[in-house]
Amino acid sequence: MDCPLCNSDGGELIYRHPLFRVIDAREALYPGFLRLVWNTHVQEFSQLPTEQRTLCMNAVVLLEEFVLQQFKPDKVNLATLGNVVPHLHWHVIPRFTDDAHFPAPVWAAAKAAAQLSPRQQTILDTQSTWFGLLNECLQAQFG
Repeated sequence: MDCPLCNSDGGELIYRHPLFRVIDAREALYPGFLRLVWNTHVQEFSQLPTEQRTLCMNAVVLLEEFVLQQFKPDKVNLATLGNVVPHLHWHVIPRFTDDAHFPAPVWAAAKAAAQLSPRQQTILDTQSTWFGLLNECLQAQFG
């Protein structure tokens, strides 16, 4: 199968569970942009059995809570699109009123002279620390 999320982790791996993985999405203007990727190739969330949907949403909620506590964003965006890569994955994106796109979606055109906000720079600078903290939180919750 020619699916980039089947053929690779899709970003820097933070945590691996038997059913899903959490990666740093490596979006230049969005440090702290996380993705939860379902390990098996499923296109739609509704295709998961009920127990797996519950597990998946519990993990997304944990990621959102982590982002809120650690990064103190003004908003967190959650999205599952799959239009470009039709493999189930969730985006968890910390948003700041002074980020490159706010209040527009991160996929819109960036503001002129877009750069990291000071709070986003802090997220980038402390990445190795919060990667470890996030892995610990996921391990504690999901094993």
